[in-house]
Amino acid sequence: MSLEANSGWLLAVRRVCGLCAQALIVCGLLIGSAVATDQPTPLDLGHGVRWQDLTESQREVLARFESRWDQLPLARQEALAQGAQRWESMSPEEKQHARKRIKRWRELDPQKRQEMRRRFREFRSLPPEEQARIREQFERFQSMKPEERRALREKFHNLPPEERKKLREQFRGRDGRQSDE
Repeated sequence: MSLEANSGWLLAVRRVCGLCAQALIVCGLLIGSAVATDQPTPLDLGHGVRWQDLTESQREVLARFESRWDQLPLARQEALAQGAQRWESMSPEEKQHARKRIKRWRELDPQKRQEMRRRFREFRSLPPEEQARIREQFERFQSMKPEERRALREKFHNLPPEERKKLREQFRGRDGRQSDE
């Protein structure tokens, strides 16, 4: 594969990595205790869930919300209840992985979280075919050996700035969208 093809592909993969990370973090936010604000979400069209209608284990997961449960937007209640239900069905390993993602999310500065939310919304707004193409490229990149990924990144970063810019422009023209790289 040529450097030009690799670099364009690397840009797509880097974009996907960021977007996939965002998607994982957003999913993690819906796993109960990760939702820290009461801001309305795009889900705010729901019917809500009464605290007493939650299972005992859901109430345990969502205990920090009990005192303000009735003040939460209805869709937030539904999302939290669904997240708590998903949490119940997770294996210990999945729960540990989710805890790590949630911890990383909480440690991010607010600007980075805002940027990640924006990029996730951008990814979700792409046509399904484009999302599939990006996921496929991400999976292809992930399937490479670590040294191959490192070498590809190095090739791209060792290019003169003008060539990196040219490759970015070619990539943007190929998929019709602008990358945030």
